[in-house]
Amino acid sequence: MIEDDFYATIKFKNGEEIFTKVAASEEDGRTLLILSNPITVEEIKVRGKLGGYKFEPWLKTTTEDMFIINIEDVLTMSESSDIEMILNYQDFIRKLNKKNNSKLSREMGYISTVSDAKEALEKIYNNS
Repeated sequence: MIEDDFYATIKFKNGEEIFTKVAASEEDGRTLLILSNPITVEEIKVRGKLGGYKFEPWLKTTTEDMFIINIEDVLTMSESSDIEMILNYQDFIRKLNKKNNSKLSREMGYISTVSDAKEALEKIYNNS
């Protein structure tokens, strides 16, 4: 049985900390957490004061967006009701998904072969 999704900060026993959308599931007498688009959050300080946050995908070498972890690996978990953090998370995930799914098109700019681009740039250089 899968419980309703909620946003949470999770601290793992190994020290890692992530922010993610979570659903809990009971399987064979153990609790599993289903993580959707987990991210790491780093505070950016400007002149010693909080200037903002830096968001990055939790795992950078995969295109997967869903992960299953055992609750045994979690040190603590805190459900988040911070609307600003949730909106920032949703915005980051939306931009990340758009970036990962974008295909090259003529609307993005001129498409050419390397040799054609080199020839065009050489003409511009020689005429200047």
